[in-house]
Amino acid sequence: MMICRRLSYSINRALFQNIRRRTSSSFSRPNHQWVKPKVVLGIETSCDDTGAAVVDTDGQILGEALYSQTKIHIDYGGINPRTAQSLHREQIENVVNTALKRSGKSLQELDAVAVTVEPGLSICLGVGVGYAKELVAQSGLPMIPIHHMQAHALTARMLEKIEFPFLVLLISGGHSILTVAQDVSQFLLIGNGLDTSPGDCLEKVARKLNLKSLLQCENLNGGAAVELLARGGDPSKVPFSVALLKQPSCNFSFSGLRTQAEYMIEDQQKLEGISEDGVISGLSDFCASLQYCIAFQICRRLQRAFAYCQMKDLLPSNPTLVVSGGVASNQYIRQCLQQVCGENSARLICPPPKLCTDNGIMIAWNGVEKLKVGQGISKDPQSEPYRARSLIGEDITDDVTRLGLKIPPLKLKIQP
Repeated sequence: MMICRRLSYSINRALFQNIRRRTSSSFSRPNHQWVKPKVVLGIETSCDDTGAAVVDTDGQILGEALYSQTKIHIDYGGINPRTAQSLHREQIENVVNTALKRSGKSLQELDAVAVTVEPGLSICLGVGVGYAKELVAQSGLPMIPIHHMQAHALTARMLEKIEFPFLVLLISGGHSILTVAQDVSQFLLIGNGLDTSPGDCLEKVARKLNLKSLLQCENLNGGAAVELLARGGDPSKVPFSVALLKQPSCNFSFSGLRTQAEYMIEDQQKLEGISEDGVISGLSDFCASLQYCIAFQICRRLQRAFAYCQMKDLLPSNPTLVVSGGVASNQYIRQCLQQVCGENSARLICPPPKLCTDNGIMIAWNGVEKLKVGQGISKDPQSEPYRARSLIGEDITDDVTRLGLKIPPLKLKIQP
């Protein structure tokens, strides 16, 4: 009888310990493991790329698709808006459906649709916004309007842990911006482009140089062609001047540099007796000098941005700089930015080149960020407007200029 009782006790004790192990391990798991990740579809048509992606709240890219128009617009020497609009219309349904198919999600399984509504080419924005409205009308899903530049600014948070606030530099074919990201939807604009963007400057000068006629450059955009040819060139060979170096602001201007470069090319063509379709000698030195000049101006503005943020206590003592946009893919410019960051005890983060250019992933992720905090969800999707021009946030550029901050001399040490 005693043996039976002991055996029964042992069995019950073992069962109890097993149940306790299972229940305690279950209840000790973080609560978020029990919450099903929300899923957002992002749609991007602000300029010359038709992009779509499905991303969840864990930062997982479930599916993506991109139709790039780069090769088509190379022949125009820049973006042709009407052609871009037409190609968006032709491709958007296929791009969105491909992203959904690759994600393994149907429209009904999504939690929201995010779409770029500003800034960009108006006729291109309209294609994406119109298609997003059709999707939310069909599905009843919420629509999240996305600011294109804010999306660029926050993409890095999908890949790394970056706490607010942090400094952002956006340099592309359409923009040059310095801003402080204070929250998902709150930004301070401390530096803005006054005219030609760095990417547009590179594109137009590359066209003037007829770089696409070179075999190694025929499939490259202007910025990539200049970067390729600049390797091994002497950045001090061509005496370019840098615009607005004496102005105590964080604003950017590249129109003067572009005009100067174009005049130099014309003079060199006449000197060498070649036609406008010809290629001048000394291309590597010319491209290296142009690239250096652009990098130098960007880095000077960054220096002043760090000084201003320190004075105004806008960033932590060891700040983070996120650099994005198409020009951020230029490895030489990245190295120069790393030098300035090192001098300011700052961490430099650059998303992979694939995420620096326009894509649906960044739009979907920005939608995820807003969905998580309950911000920016459209109250009336079918009436949601789109705008060609809009600032990234509160404009405090005049305050930067008013202070007239002095910054130390800059000598870039990196060679192409």
